Amino acid sequence: MSTSQAVLQHLPYLRRYARALTGSQVSGDAYVAATLESLIASPNILDSSPNQRAALYRLFTKIWNSVAINGKADAGEANLVPEQHLSQITPRPRQAFLLVALEGFSEDDATLILDCDLPTLRGLVEESGRELAAEIATDVLIIEDETFIAMDIEALVESLGHKVIGIARTHTEAIALARQKRPGLILADIQLADGSSGLDAVNELLGSFEVPVIFITAYPERFLTGQRPEPAFLIAKPFQLAVVSAVASQALFFGRNARQRERQPTA
Repeated sequence: MSTSQAVLQHLPYLRRYARALTGSQVSGDAYVAATLESLIASPNILDSSPNQRAALYRLFTKIWNSVAINGKADAGEANLVPEQHLSQITPRPRQAFLLVALEGFSEDDATLILDCDLPTLRGLVEESGRELAAEIATDVLIIEDETFIAMDIEALVESLGHKVIGIARTHTEAIALARQKRPGLILADIQLADGSSGLDAVNELLGSFEVPVIFITAYPERFLTGQRPEPAFLIAKPFQLAVVSAVASQALFFGRNARQRERQPTA
């Protein structure tokens, strides 16, 4: 594939990334235009790279870090709530988060694009998760029958600024808690203490309202059923808390119906 063909293939996704990164279509397109101008001036930049997409994003990143194009969001883009949330995250963690969560780059590719090592990348993603979670804090229902795992998840969720409305150990408890106060995010195990299924509980809840769901399970193969809910967000046990942090923020960002928790004014 020629360089021009590769650029054309990846250009829509680069524009999406730029828009999410800047919070503005105009600013994002300005960065993309500057990237294309650089390619026109030096057409062989991408030729030597085995991964032309990563090389294109790496070039874009160099321009993003060196050119002051990014301006204020357009007045007509006031309703782009997810992008507005992202614009509140400091730039470098925001880049790391979007490269991995939105663009689907591997960690190795993301380190190449950002010119950093793997521990630095993971630290940036975790930082972005904490900043984003603070922007879109919500009420969380945990469906987990293992006490210590549930406690770890609860502590993490609260450290991110969310409010845990309850921990359910069974299908029945999960339904009852969700009916008392509708959650904005659910973290659910599959196999529960009484032999019931967290998957069945989530299916029942999703019949009444939409909510982002993260499944945390030692049995990921049980999701390969083709039935709703689709496992868009899945964490396998044993897990790292940093992974839960990043995925929770990702789920809230991309969940269309994730609702922001109402904050009560302090006296």
